[in-house]
Amino acid sequence: MTLFPDVVGDMLSESILGRGQERGFIRIECHQIRDFTANKQRQVDDYPYGGGRGCVMLAQPLYDCKKSICDEAGRDIYTIYMSPCGSVFKQSDARRLQKEHDRLIIVCGRYEGVDERFIEECVDEELSIGDFVLTGGEIPAMAVADAICRLVPGVLPDEECFTDESHWNGLLEYPQYTRPETWQNKKVPEVLLSGHHENISKWRMKQSLDRTKTRRPDMLEK
Repeated sequence: MTLFPDVVGDMLSESILGRGQERGFIRIECHQIRDFTANKQRQVDDYPYGGGRGCVMLAQPLYDCKKSICDEAGRDIYTIYMSPCGSVFKQSDARRLQKEHDRLIIVCGRYEGVDERFIEECVDEELSIGDFVLTGGEIPAMAVADAICRLVPGVLPDEECFTDESHWNGLLEYPQYTRPETWQNKKVPEVLLSGHHENISKWRMKQSLDRTKTRRPDMLEK
């Protein structure tokens, strides 16, 4: 649910997610909130009670937009609101949401946020992508949608494509290299050229541990 469906839809229809949609493994639909406004001006926001800068998104268009989606589906759909006040989204959340829900609604806020009554009435979970504020929820929503959709079976060639990456097992991913063997006088580590799978696996685990210890000691503590 967004005020900029074309931007979001175009981005999520490219590359891996685009092929996933073409093959029927996932479906991403963008709904224009303005289509559910009650006046000719297609107004979606108004000044906040109590004063303050900016405007707040109206509850009614948001409610009617969600209701339309759920009515078409024939049931209520788990709804996420992207908000700086939400809990920080992690890989474990992507795994949880992909496993527990076959459909999701992601609400993109704008301006100074949305009327709290819509959140209380319609939102099941608030998520953030970090301790900072953006001009709207579209970029966070695309990030969350991407992280979840790539876990759907069939979107990536096999599970190893994501189980071998950063954050899956609580560690950062080891360094990766490709051709040529030497570039700018920097060589690919010999162990990766050895063909000895056990030694390569041990090297990669050590690199993951060292990298996590250096860059994200908070993850290693957990």
